[in-house]
Amino acid sequence: MVTRTPQNANDFIEQQLDQCIDSIATTYQSDALSFSGGLVFGVDDLVRNVVEEMRHGSQNRKLVVILTTTGGYIEVVQRIVETLRHHYNHVEFIIPNYAYSAGTVLVMSGNAIHMNYYSRLGPVDPQVEINGQMLPALGYLIQWERLIKKSGGTSGLTTAEAQLLIDGFDQAELYKYEQARELSIALLKDWLVKYKFKNWTVTKTRGVPVTHAMRVQRAASIARMLNKTEKWHSHGYGISSDVLRKDVKLEIEDFDSNPVVGKKIRGYYNLLDDYMTKLGNMGVVHTKGRHIPFAMGER
Repeated sequence: MVTRTPQNANDFIEQQLDQCIDSIATTYQSDALSFSGGLVFGVDDLVRNVVEEMRHGSQNRKLVVILTTTGGYIEVVQRIVETLRHHYNHVEFIIPNYAYSAGTVLVMSGNAIHMNYYSRLGPVDPQVEINGQMLPALGYLIQWERLIKKSGGTSGLTTAEAQLLIDGFDQAELYKYEQARELSIALLKDWLVKYKFKNWTVTKTRGVPVTHAMRVQRAASIARMLNKTEKWHSHGYGISSDVLRKDVKLEIEDFDSNPVVGKKIRGYYNLLDDYMTKLGNMGVVHTKGRHIPFAMGER
């Protein structure tokens, strides 16, 4: 692995970041990768390149991913998960702050999820690019479905609503949004069953043996709940670890349960966030010895 001799302030900070992420990797007895930014086209290639280089010098088959993201494209998430799982048998996610939307789907591919009281996941709401902006797809679908439902009811549509129904929705775009939603749900269910519930063999309360059908049922229940935008109200609504445990019935590890580990994770996140702000970076992929910034629209 590359060891840098600091030449300036930036080199010194990157050396500190290397030391921090190496310490986290040692704590979890794994390789470690940090991703901060949008899950946009092109970052899947960056992740692949970094992971392949990291695996070349490591015999470890366990990886921890320190993730901070507002979300992005579900297709990018799918390729990242396939890359991680091609190289590692066991993958865990650490959320020092937030992982929303498609980022939440990515987290559901982990064997374990580590959060603290401040960390947040979000509703499963894939994003699409509209007029150069990344926007939640479900908002358009929900409005379309509401107008369709109203058009068949006794109240009827107003003139403005009827015109919106005719002119305001591109059918091809709506189909794409529906496909993104269905793919998100399908991947989330598949990954939960395959990875998160892999070692779930006995129920906690009753001690009943867990069957494959029970795993599938639980995964479907979680997928439906995370997809309920009316419950979570908005794309950027943060779902705490406490709510995930109590309402969503999802097992979450508290990284603050060990104060030393919690301090390491928060210290690393704060340093990385400050450094990104200093350089004006919108995103970064980081492993020990490699610090790769990227633009949100990178392809």
